[in-house]
Amino acid sequence: MNSNVPSKAESNKVVIGVDVGTGSARAGIFDMNGKMLASAKHDITLYRDSAHFVEQSSREIWDAVCYCIKEAMSHSGSTPQQVAGIGFDATCSLVVLGKDKEPVSVSLSDDPNRNIIVWMDHRATGQAERINATGHPVLNYVGGKISPEMETPKILWLKENRRESFDNAWQFFDLADFLTWKSTGSLSRSTCTVTCKWTYLAHEKRWDADYFRQIGLSELADENFARIGQSIVEPGTPCGQGLTEDAAQQMGLLAGTPVAAGMIDAHAGGIGTVGVNGDATRNMAYVFGTSSCTMTTTQEPVFIPGVWGPYFSAMVPGMWLNEGGQSAAGAAIDQLLSLHPAAAEAKAMAKEKSIPLPVFLADMVMGKTLSASQAIELTEGIHVVPEFLGNRAPFADPNARAVIAGLGMENDLNNLLSLYIAGVCGIGYGLRQIIEAQAKSGAVIENIVISGGAGQHPLIRQLLADTCGVTVVATQASEPVLLGSAILGAVAGGVSESVGQAMAHFSAIDRTYTPNEAYRERHDIRFGSFQALQRCARELKG
Repeated sequence: MNSNVPSKAESNKVVIGVDVGTGSARAGIFDMNGKMLASAKHDITLYRDSAHFVEQSSREIWDAVCYCIKEAMSHSGSTPQQVAGIGFDATCSLVVLGKDKEPVSVSLSDDPNRNIIVWMDHRATGQAERINATGHPVLNYVGGKISPEMETPKILWLKENRRESFDNAWQFFDLADFLTWKSTGSLSRSTCTVTCKWTYLAHEKRWDADYFRQIGLSELADENFARIGQSIVEPGTPCGQGLTEDAAQQMGLLAGTPVAAGMIDAHAGGIGTVGVNGDATRNMAYVFGTSSCTMTTTQEPVFIPGVWGPYFSAMVPGMWLNEGGQSAAGAAIDQLLSLHPAAAEAKAMAKEKSIPLPVFLADMVMGKTLSASQAIELTEGIHVVPEFLGNRAPFADPNARAVIAGLGMENDLNNLLSLYIAGVCGIGYGLRQIIEAQAKSGAVIENIVISGGAGQHPLIRQLLADTCGVTVVATQASEPVLLGSAILGAVAGGVSESVGQAMAHFSAIDRTYTPNEAYRERHDIRFGSFQALQRCARELKG
């Protein structure tokens, strides 16, 4: 933590960070040293009618956010007068509101409450492929290929499959921008959301009208982008006049409380971690949750095939960002474990201890080995390419699928542990591919700074260091994503001068995990096997 300490007048202030993930909304109350005083969580519904369709309700999410803020404030002992600012982050999901500012259905069910196409929804894969076939220059800033997880393919899907919803839409929001609008009435969008997921060219401060006309969304260009954002501001910028009377009442806060332009959830995790040693360019943020996200900061733009970006001012204002990751990470481990005959027995044992199954298994592994690195010896020849939901980076292939090799007839807990470790190593080898692809293009990193629920266990952190051959750093913040949003609130509320200054002030190193050289050769051999299986899967798919 640096010397930019708050004044006495500010020392009793608090900031609120709100995170809307895939399965829940959370709020955290932080003091001026970055300590979380209290938090609250509320689950949110995922509607899944098929493998490719995933929807949510903006009404439900807003109610969950307000509940969490009230609950966290009551547990923190803080008063509304102490709140200096609020920051939001959320998944990069598409919210559609009608001309009456009420939800418009994006669902084949016609349920108006189902007005969000969730980030992981892949219904627009065909639209993404057609957009990529245009070879438009805008695509250079998304790693050469747009993903069905991004918003323009999803909007194009709506136009082609739910024309009435498309025509009746008043605004298309990224979820974080919906939350700032709902809080303040401001239609300003964050450079983070629209640059990373909507093809806004932040370095030129413009949308590319030709791109929208060429892909079949000329309406958005013809109306001068009124439905997707005409005011684009950097994360941390105060929105409107702060909380409206209505929003303040629902949250139990004061009207006028500053609200920051928000961020995508993974990027908030980056803000909450990569400034830990004062130089964001040395660190790759790795947010290991349901999916995973990698974020690398550079002074100049770096073009990396298959890795999204380069994006200007999308995470650290004034700097460039490359974003990769895995479409399924924690979710891939869950899916992998569910396939094993011993999973039900292990799940029951984990339930007795009131811990998630992956944590239970990680604890078991640690009990069987002298060190976390030694866990690799338990894999028993099992290899996993955990691409159940495609490859986000560095191949940008939504049609990629998982490969499991080396299974026998074993059905006991020990074999489940072997499969689990192999799966975790598969996540690590996928991360290594991203790091190597970035380095080849000139974006070299020294550390992986980890956050996210799936990456909290010491076993996971050490195995990631070993599989990648890169030091893994964990910060003191127990909830780096919430802290990242709170940092934006601190900037909007004027208690921090800038995002960069706040990143350095609020973050501190907790532990480092260095690669174990004794297992380097073994991981190099397994990484070669990982790549071979991956290539084989691509050939078989063709």
